[in-house]
Amino acid sequence: MTDKLSPIDHPAHPLRVLFLCTHNSSRSQMAEGLLQARGGADYEVFSAGTQPRSVHPLAIQAMRELGIDISNHRAKGIEEFRAQPPMDLVVTVCDAAAETCPFFPNARHQEHWGFPDPSAVTGSEHERLAAFRQVRDAIAARLALFLEQEKDASAPLDASTGA
Repeated sequence: MTDKLSPIDHPAHPLRVLFLCTHNSSRSQMAEGLLQARGGADYEVFSAGTQPRSVHPLAIQAMRELGIDISNHRAKGIEEFRAQPPMDLVVTVCDAAAETCPFFPNARHQEHWGFPDPSAVTGSEHERLAAFRQVRDAIAARLALFLEQEKDASAPLDASTGA
């Protein structure tokens, strides 16, 4: 029997994944850090923005709480990836990026996972950090589902059940 193909239909590893957001400052950076940490060598992970700024200090802090250091990440524009090898999966993590970039060139598969913008939250630093934690945890939960789906999809078929 042959292996199941995942919904992304990737026969080779590592799977190239690009997370897109408007500013590449929070959501896409946290998603990149989380998948790098939890996906291991099976994934080559990147992030970019349609209008990149800089990595938000509260995103760095929220990730540090999980033991993931994204302090060396930098905000990148999508132009940096247009001439690179194709991405197996492009994930927009904010609605504005999904509207600005509804189709990423050379993407084999594209999905939208919408998360609220934690940098838009106002209030005390404690309240703002709580928003970053909430979005970080929502991204982590979505990535856990993705990794489980990928693991199940790449598992060999059981010859006795055909599943």
